[in-house]
Amino acid sequence: MEPRGAQIEPREIKQEDDFTLSILWADDRRCRYRAAELRRSCPCAQCVNEWTGERVLKAESISETIEIRDLSIVGRYALNFRWSDGHETGIYSFRYLRELCEAQAAGSQ
Repeated sequence: MEPRGAQIEPREIKQEDDFTLSILWADDRRCRYRAAELRRSCPCAQCVNEWTGERVLKAESISETIEIRDLSIVGRYALNFRWSDGHETGIYSFRYLRELCEAQAAGSQ
């Protein structure tokens, strides 16, 4: 089921440290994201082929110690990160971030 409504409305967005982002969603679900996993999931055209949807970024090329240097809100629908490797073109919609959280939860069960 595709997230919608309160599931994709963040109530609180907090960078806990250089390696961790926390989002409290309006439905009271809290999701924590590791910087390395977020960077590996970058949805931008440099990281994902726009035509095929194939991920071209190699996960192993991203260090476990990558840091979130800065983050900003894009409109009312997304976040943009500036990473310690210099990458900064990915726009992570709130819907996409919630999907990453749900996939992470499903994978840990």
